[in-house]
Amino acid sequence: MKRRFSVLVFVLVALLALTVSVSAQDSVTIRYQLWDTSQLPPYQQCADAFQAANPGITIAIEQLSWDDYWTGISTGFISGTAPDVFTNHLAKYPEFVALEQLVDIQPLVERDGVPTDIYYPGLADLWVKDGQRYGLPKDWDTVALVYNKAMVEAAGIDPASLNELTWNLEDGGTFMQTIAALTIDANGNNALSPDFDKSNVVQYGYIPDGMGGAYGQTQWSAYTASLGWTFNEGPWATSYNYDDQRFIDTIQWWADLALEYGYSPAFSDITSLGAGSLFQAGQGAMTQNGSWMIGYFLSSEFEVGFARLPAGPEGRKSMFNGLADSIWVGTQHLEESWAWVKFLASAECQNFVGASGVVFPAIPEAAAMSQQMRADAGVDVSAFVDQANEEGGTFLFPIADYAGEISTIMNEAMDAISLGQAKAADILPAANAEINDLF
Repeated sequence: MKRRFSVLVFVLVALLALTVSVSAQDSVTIRYQLWDTSQLPPYQQCADAFQAANPGITIAIEQLSWDDYWTGISTGFISGTAPDVFTNHLAKYPEFVALEQLVDIQPLVERDGVPTDIYYPGLADLWVKDGQRYGLPKDWDTVALVYNKAMVEAAGIDPASLNELTWNLEDGGTFMQTIAALTIDANGNNALSPDFDKSNVVQYGYIPDGMGGAYGQTQWSAYTASLGWTFNEGPWATSYNYDDQRFIDTIQWWADLALEYGYSPAFSDITSLGAGSLFQAGQGAMTQNGSWMIGYFLSSEFEVGFARLPAGPEGRKSMFNGLADSIWVGTQHLEESWAWVKFLASAECQNFVGASGVVFPAIPEAAAMSQQMRADAGVDVSAFVDQANEEGGTFLFPIADYAGEISTIMNEAMDAISLGQAKAADILPAANAEINDLF
């Protein structure tokens, strides 16, 4: 009897070990990378919910800083160590498509009947080339003015009036006047005074977010677009318009805010220290940035507000950008990676993100949750949302091949202009010709 019992126990233990072994073999870990630390908490919520519904799949979230992130992705493609799924950017993915490093998920979308019309209009289409789809939308962003409330009020300016600013190339409009009124020298003169000393400024009216390179998302693109200028003829176009006179004149105006007028810090200082850091250090009254930076600016030691972009001759415009999650072609777990991407793009996950308020999710209802979260905390972020909802108020991030080469060419040209080494009219036509020769 004792021997039969021992044999039975041995068999049960063996079966249990076999079950655990099979379970371990069936368990899959999906590596998921993103770069924004503020988005880690809501995406961990998404991962927890996904894992609860899919016990055999573990989501390992990895976060790297912006520069390290893209270096790691690129080297990972080569070494075979890239993450299964990663947050992708419109400026990067054309190159990844050309290198054949992204999974075309369109057959999976069609197989599983995944809707692509639940997002803000245009977002899903950004990730399609020649009928192949390389991501599903996760969020969107627009651009708005950010201002130091105390400095604006000290200048006698009604903060509400900032939502009605205008801009043009002739005299800069009321936007230029407001910048001048907020720029103060060491003697207490603002830039509207004939006694203003631009060589001894203690408070700048405006701190541009750098020169903006090839795209100027948070910099000049709102102003060039408000003149009716476009980068190219649409997604995957084969020529650019950086030689257009409207573009040339706007870029020179942008650089002259520092070079000619003294209304903003030197671009060399902005490059080395960062526009956000200079603003938070109290060096300027206004800056301009994207909706993903709302939390950053709210961490300032002074009270900030957000206002609409100035309206140009063709209206008020903001670049409309959106991130997506892509699957690396080298993943060993395609179905599990696809299941995770589907969940990231779903209302359930995007509601977690919306409730956090860190960004505006791609699904409108989730984006409304983000706005409401900020409103409940006493913060008005309608400048970003109203821009996204305004008819004709946005334009899409330009997508084309040779994005890396285009950025290199334009960065060199913009650096020369910002340092006063060249005029926009003298350097941009040649840069545009070099870009178009790529195609």
